[in-house]
Amino acid sequence: MTPDGRLAAVRAAMADGEIDALVLRPSPDFRFLGGTGEDFLVVTAAAVAETADPARLVPARARRVGVDPEMRVHELFGLSIEAEVVPATAVLAPLRLRKEPAEVEAIGRAAAAAEAVLAQVRELAWFGVTERAMAARLRGLLLESGCEAVLSLRVAAGEHTARPAHRPGERVINPGDALLVSVCGRWDGYCAEVARVFAVAEPPDDFEAMYSVVLAAHGAALTSMREGATAAGVAATVRNVIDGSGYGRFAAAGAGRGVGLGHEEGPRLWPGEDAALVAGMTLCLEPAIYVPDLFGARVADVVVCTGTGPVALSGGPPALHVLDR
Repeated sequence: MTPDGRLAAVRAAMADGEIDALVLRPSPDFRFLGGTGEDFLVVTAAAVAETADPARLVPARARRVGVDPEMRVHELFGLSIEAEVVPATAVLAPLRLRKEPAEVEAIGRAAAAAEAVLAQVRELAWFGVTERAMAARLRGLLLESGCEAVLSLRVAAGEHTARPAHRPGERVINPGDALLVSVCGRWDGYCAEVARVFAVAEPPDDFEAMYSVVLAAHGAALTSMREGATAAGVAATVRNVIDGSGYGRFAAAGAGRGVGLGHEEGPRLWPGEDAALVAGMTLCLEPAIYVPDLFGARVADVVVCTGTGPVALSGGPPALHVLDR
């Protein structure tokens, strides 16, 4: 779709939703409509422009104005408009679900860059180093790769691998630890996340068996990600594999989410999400098992749905690799 075609689709959706203007701050939605600077982007039926004073471009008789979901409170009050304010997501999220070929290529490059950074994990010295220190090392590798923004970076060792929201801390990484490493960043405007699991010197007891279940869930989900399948159906495929292994009560609630200009987009691969998969959707597939106070495993790869089936844009999780230093 050309930029003019994309803008026409946005304006048609605005008309359907009776929205007279969109006001977007620098964000994924902003970049979707061609925004490049640090000012606001305003879209109306007659104009599209970047400006430091968005209220000036909102039609005086506007009844409903869609604002960026990342709008800050002071920015929202600074609009000084009397119209009803609604999330711009209602207009833009459906249009961003299905990526154009050039976008898929860009996301593929981002996924390859993320995976290349994680490939260097095997060459680093991990014994006796803290999670925080290794996270700083990985951040440097991400920036060296051309990453424009590091959106999340996780290094979790031992029992910390069982904490989905763990942030790298002062825990020392020791032989016998499970290790979970993930990187999520933005390259050339597009986002990707890749997560991999390792063992330090030797795997903990029962860890390889649990990791094999995560790999099986990943493979089954990948096979199921075809046009017409629902997001909830893919999530159920992951859950069925994990339930059948006996780890069901330790499974992550969801199995993934969309990625693109943002690192958390639709559709979500979660129970109850009835969105049908169509060609052009790009998703981060991320099955996980977390056994509290013991260990966990999460693998993440970027996948695109095509008319002939799913295609992994990152290489897919390997057999468990044991780090030797």
